[in-house]
Amino acid sequence: MASNLKKWSAEFLGTFWLTFGGCGSAVLAAAFPNVGIGLLGVSLAFGLTVLTGAYALGPVSGGHFNPAVSVGLAVGGRMKASELPGYIIAQVFGAIVAAWILYLIATGKADANITDLATNGYGEHSPGKYSLTAALLTEVVLTAVFLIVILGATARRAAAGFGGLAIGLCLTLIHLISIPVTNTSVNPARSTGPALFGPHIALEQLWLFWAAPIAGAILGAVIYKLLLADEE
Repeated sequence: MASNLKKWSAEFLGTFWLTFGGCGSAVLAAAFPNVGIGLLGVSLAFGLTVLTGAYALGPVSGGHFNPAVSVGLAVGGRMKASELPGYIIAQVFGAIVAAWILYLIATGKADANITDLATNGYGEHSPGKYSLTAALLTEVVLTAVFLIVILGATARRAAAGFGGLAIGLCLTLIHLISIPVTNTSVNPARSTGPALFGPHIALEQLWLFWAAPIAGAILGAVIYKLLLADEE
């Protein structure tokens, strides 16, 4: 069994990689002249961070990289509730450090004009100007589905070795759906790091990107346990 320090280190590094890789692709490469990767590229980048992190760090900590996922897995009986504080603190610090380094890189140009660090939002801060209700529904539903996929792909009856691939592709699809609505959170840590270095409205709206993903994760875990779970 890995020690707590190793688990926390893995969660720190994994969430760092998710935030730096995913948000970094949005900030540095999405609209880069002539070779911008666009929405599809950013979606793929987020999925790839989870896929690579899951295989590299999952054997140490389970590869959550997301406070909502940790809460959902606790509700689903896949981890002890007593482990949640350590995991969540490590995840949030990983995201903050990633956002800080990304900010330093993004502002390293003479003509840098960083007004947004891939922060999440609704209303005027939504990429597509979607309402609070639309953002809430999007984050709850997609996080619930994400947890169902995670629980199913990592169940004992699932094909061994393919869990990371399924989870990474699921996160890619989630971003393809919801970037226009909220810039896609489904991850409170990923939302917190950039919000600390972004516009003030990102901090004002941050509550939603804690409440909705966690509610969605709990919903997904309950649905899986009641309707889909085998005896494990």
